[in-house]
Amino acid sequence: MNLRIGMGVLGVLSALAALVVVPGYAPKEAETQPASRPNVIFIFSDDHAYQAIGAYGAKLAKTPNIDRIAREGAILHNNVVTNSICGPSRATLLTGKYSHLNGYKVNERKFDIDQPVFPEELQKNGYQTAWVGKMHLGSLPHGFDYLNVLPGQGQYYSPDFINSKGDTVRYPGYVTNVTTKLSLDWLNQRDKSKPFFLVVGHKATHREWLPDIRDLGAYDNVTFPLPASFYDEYENRDAAKNQDMTIDKTMRLKEDLKVHLDYEKRGAYNRFSPEEKKKFYDYYENRVSREFDEKKLSGKALVEWKYQRYMKDYLATANSLDRNIGELLDYLDKTGLAKNTVVVYASDQGFYLGEHGWFDKRFIYEESLKTPFVIRYPGVIKPGTQVHQLVSNIDWAPTVLNLTGTAIPKEIQGESFLPLLKGQKTNWRQEAYYHYYEYPEPHRVSPHIGLRSSQYKLVRFYGPKEYWELYDLKKDPQELRNLYGVKGYDAVTADLKKKLNDQIRKYKDDEALKIVESGE
Repeated sequence: MNLRIGMGVLGVLSALAALVVVPGYAPKEAETQPASRPNVIFIFSDDHAYQAIGAYGAKLAKTPNIDRIAREGAILHNNVVTNSICGPSRATLLTGKYSHLNGYKVNERKFDIDQPVFPEELQKNGYQTAWVGKMHLGSLPHGFDYLNVLPGQGQYYSPDFINSKGDTVRYPGYVTNVTTKLSLDWLNQRDKSKPFFLVVGHKATHREWLPDIRDLGAYDNVTFPLPASFYDEYENRDAAKNQDMTIDKTMRLKEDLKVHLDYEKRGAYNRFSPEEKKKFYDYYENRVSREFDEKKLSGKALVEWKYQRYMKDYLATANSLDRNIGELLDYLDKTGLAKNTVVVYASDQGFYLGEHGWFDKRFIYEESLKTPFVIRYPGVIKPGTQVHQLVSNIDWAPTVLNLTGTAIPKEIQGESFLPLLKGQKTNWRQEAYYHYYEYPEPHRVSPHIGLRSSQYKLVRFYGPKEYWELYDLKKDPQELRNLYGVKGYDAVTADLKKKLNDQIRKYKDDEALKIVESGE
């Protein structure tokens, strides 16, 4: 069904080339564009934690296709973000800049489409460019020949997509499957004499974690061990203590865990087909809700039950993500595109899977600071490559440009990590700079700036209270002991403060400079 959309969106879309989408994706002949300009597919998920991926050590999650990319290419073990939140991470991908320079500091704003984005450089180099699926920037940036994206957060079932003709079209089915289908349609209909850059943006694994029907109950026979920091008491860490993102108090039984949810008033559930609604209802009402009623839980038993349900839904939602990545990899194999196509899988940032008793992201602590990133490029990246250096998401754009032989604009703040992928020695960064802004809603995480090195992390919270935190990641990988002000760490603290100041100046964060210069 076609729906009207705002004139602001239409104005942007009218400048984009419309492509006809034809159903089906029968394998085509091998492509003939020069090997010096590889194709690039950037698969970009939402809130997918690295600790939920087999290649990163997860024992219970099923991610064979993400693991395959890592096995056949490279895995980045310390890929950090500059601002751990969804929209700002996408803005950083497009611009190669920190939030204070690209203007997108917090969610639910409008991305400034008049600023340069790196796909424009790819277009100048003869590339076709497309973004399909979740974008979540409040506006539609230039630089893409084809867009077919979810409005806002999008829906898991019967999702709407805004296409290049300015229409909002509703598709039956599950959003991950629809996103892959639309991506494959575009791949089949593009100009095959040109190389391409395609972003496949997935909604999974964003809250409220609605799995595909076929994945309901996929982890019901699994009991997940509690993270070691699950019952963190937040000693000497005021921001961690005063947030609003705990599984205990913040996670909702009805909306998040589907215990006796309202199938009529909640709009997401009115998008089901009758068959989908029946299966969803049978699983969550007759199985999950009944179990909850029978157990009559309270206290720690209730919190731990919520954790188990959260993990089962989260990983079941991730199953479709990995399965669809496999479908895309199979397509590349069948068409002969695999040998000259760079495939990237990344998430917009990390996510808490019970660590510190939390879900969500935002904090500079490891589980949300680090994001998964695996990349495959046959003949260029040696299979099994392990990258341990600190790579930032400001580096993603220049690396794609470097891989495609495209000039990197001077205003991009990141650097290409292609030498690291090739195993070459290079003078690479020793610290990574971070700045988070969004407060107080939705999760009351205090705004903060910080520095991450190979061993230490220094953090300055600046609202509503002002104070510092320091962690030794080698001795305290769970970040439970704040060492700021502890005897014996004076020299380390002074050195890190100087390096933080240097990073702030390097990346031209004037707001942060005023904060650190204001004293304790």
